[in-house]
Amino acid sequence: MPCKDNNEEKKNSMDSFEVLQKTRTVVISEEVSQKLAARVCNQLLYLQELSNDPIKILLNTQGGHVEAGDTIHDMIKFVKPEIIMIGTGWVASAGILIYLAAKKENRYSLKNTRYLIHQPSGGAYGQATDIKIEAEEITKMKKRLNKIISDGTGQSLDKVTKDSDRNFWLGAEEAIEYGIVNKIITSIKEIK
Repeated sequence: MPCKDNNEEKKNSMDSFEVLQKTRTVVISEEVSQKLAARVCNQLLYLQELSNDPIKILLNTQGGHVEAGDTIHDMIKFVKPEIIMIGTGWVASAGILIYLAAKKENRYSLKNTRYLIHQPSGGAYGQATDIKIEAEEITKMKKRLNKIISDGTGQSLDKVTKDSDRNFWLGAEEAIEYGIVNKIITSIKEIK
């Protein structure tokens, strides 16, 4: 019996993938990791090969690995089709990095989505010299991420640096005011 359930689960997964492929939709709804980055990059490149029609990304993530977020961010900018970004649930930490890769006019939010910016964290241990190197790298990363947020929102670098010093939560309306979100939508029909 477990084999039948497992086969049915695989079939449902394949059916879902086919629907998402036809609708040119990528779903990110987990922690940002290297495995996720590989899957999303593969999907974006595959959809690009099918056509230059826009690709929708539904984004709901608590964040995660910054470099994996960098990979997805850069791939969104790299592919030829326009990316329509739709925030849902929460878009936090490395999720903001992914979200801001879309052009501002293509950044949408569902009504109850929350957004979080903050400084990167790390867990350095080992010899004093290695800890110092890790601290310097985190400081460089913080500056780079703040610049991406500043460029993507139109906020000054000083404001972003101050706001991201601690957890800075925004509701969808506040995210519009901050320059993260372009428009709140309640239906896919509202996307141009």
